[in-house]
Amino acid sequence: MAVALTACGGGSSESGATSVAAVVKGLDNPFFQTMESGIEDQASTSDTSVTVQAANSITDTTGQADKLNGLAGQDFGCFIVNPITGTNLIQGVAQLSAKDIPIVNIDSPIDPEAASAANATIATYIGTDNNDAGRQGAETMAALLPQGGKIALIGGIAGDVTSGARLDGFTEGAPDNLQIVATVAADWDRQMALTRATDLMTANPDLAGFFVANDDMGLGVAQAIANKGRTGQLKVISVDGNKDAFEAVKSGGIDAVVAQFPYVIGAMGVEACVAAMAGKDLPDNVNAPVQVVTKENVDAALSAAPKPAEPYEDPFAELNK
Repeated sequence: MAVALTACGGGSSESGATSVAAVVKGLDNPFFQTMESGIEDQASTSDTSVTVQAANSITDTTGQADKLNGLAGQDFGCFIVNPITGTNLIQGVAQLSAKDIPIVNIDSPIDPEAASAANATIATYIGTDNNDAGRQGAETMAALLPQGGKIALIGGIAGDVTSGARLDGFTEGAPDNLQIVATVAADWDRQMALTRATDLMTANPDLAGFFVANDDMGLGVAQAIANKGRTGQLKVISVDGNKDAFEAVKSGGIDAVVAQFPYVIGAMGVEACVAAMAGKDLPDNVNAPVQVVTKENVDAALSAAPKPAEPYEDPFAELNK
């Protein structure tokens, strides 16, 4: 069931100029549940009304587009969009651009060529530098395996921009002694990642580690390794930063998480909308914070979650002062 939630402050939903609509990916994934929390909490803090809607799943491109198209006909002063693909929300975004309603793109970028062709304008993009996240994963793997070894990469949906950027970053950042022997897709799904990892270990008995494009799949890989009785023998690094993955770092199933912070991404989205509705000029692109979490700092990460344990830059907070 698609989700519609409203958190109201002093700027009530009766005034479209102070109302924000957010369309995010499916809430079947904890990453986007946390993002939703960040949106709602910041709306409350900012005294802003917000309506959040989501598709049935993180692969429901048509359903998500329908949600945006439906909201586009209502009275909102700003929209936050977290598209499933680079193009599935283009029609709704173009509809909003034609009415000069600011659009804040978070987490997954809208394809710039498609946006240009449709005369769709984005006020700002807020998200993780996924290529850099992959590079940080490679640096961490190199530190975990100083003697090198064979590595398998497990991505999300084949052709997905976010997954591709993370895998590309890892490949570009990997030293020569890390040999990438396979790259497979597991559709962001834990069970599918478990199956893929099992097959990869069978085909490559001397495999030394996995780099996995999100935590949910990383947990599936960790389970596959445990099923083989090889926990601790193969290194696992995943990207996202959900609590279950942090707990797996603490217990030893996952060696490191390149943590992004969906709560902060969602909160920044609301801050950007507040600034845009006040007529402020927004930066074109803002990198959300990233932190590598290992056994050495996992307790601090867990204590600070869903926010980073370390300080980070927030240009929208400055704009809204």
